[in-house]
Amino acid sequence: MRYEEYEASAAAPNVVVDGSPNAGTVLCLSHWPGMDSPADLADDLSAQIAFRYVESGMGRHGDAEVVTNNHFDQDGLAGVFALAEPDVAMRHRALLEDLAAAGDFGTYRERRAARMSAVVSVWALGADGRDPYPDALARLPHVIEHLEDYRDLWIGEDERLTASEDAVEAGRVVIADEPDLDIAVVTVDPDLPATWGHRFTGQRYDGVHPMALHNATDMSGIALLHGARYRYTDRYETWVQYRSRPRRMRVALLPLARRLTEADDVRWRADAAGALAPTLSHEGESSLTPATFLTALRDHLRTAEPAWDPAVGRRAPG
Repeated sequence: MRYEEYEASAAAPNVVVDGSPNAGTVLCLSHWPGMDSPADLADDLSAQIAFRYVESGMGRHGDAEVVTNNHFDQDGLAGVFALAEPDVAMRHRALLEDLAAAGDFGTYRERRAARMSAVVSVWALGADGRDPYPDALARLPHVIEHLEDYRDLWIGEDERLTASEDAVEAGRVVIADEPDLDIAVVTVDPDLPATWGHRFTGQRYDGVHPMALHNATDMSGIALLHGARYRYTDRYETWVQYRSRPRRMRVALLPLARRLTEADDVRWRADAAGALAPTLSHEGESSLTPATFLTALRDHLRTAEPAWDPAVGRRAPG
């Protein structure tokens, strides 16, 4: 199939990968909330759905010759590439699916995928309003085979990732899983500086790279303590139609933010439950103890009604 920009593609029959359909869409291969992709192809990532479609023989899109997407990221790029260059893509399927996971979920199996994800992030930032897909699709095979040629684009973040993984290994970042609530409580050494790592969601954690953290815990929510700074985040895995295991359904965080603001010397804020990775956070340094914050958080997660259903892409019923 050939790639066309999303708005232009609406004039012809098309397949959408990792997004929502437009007027011309005859098949949608997407893990996005509420998207009705074929049930037998369902998987955690849109790229995995696309590869399963290629594996099935690609016999469900009729005369459509166009593949498109309404946004640019690692998962979308890997999925579009699978349909545009299926022979090449299938030879590198595991790596490309790993690339998609690195971008969307902040996890990786092979370090090459994490480095490729950094390269794709730089491409996205450098697009200056242009559609990044044509150049990225043309360059992706070279990145796969010659990643070292792109070292300048990934080395800085790779070093930050290594530093965070070393901090986890050394016990300066302590991760305690709580499977009953499907959350991890993460305590970061206050002396560790703030760091960052690219994410499709824009999600960051104080003092630790997202990939170092997400590779160390699969819990759906992250409660992070960094000195007197506290934060809770619902991972992106809880926004999409995740298939390989049940994920805890999100609850509205704003009521908890209001209660914490009343008890604290600083103002708390919360994203809507339908945000890509909703976060509960605060200004400055909190006057609350870690135990007070965690007790309030756990009580809220146990008692609040579900507020987001990925199957329909809106507030959960009831």
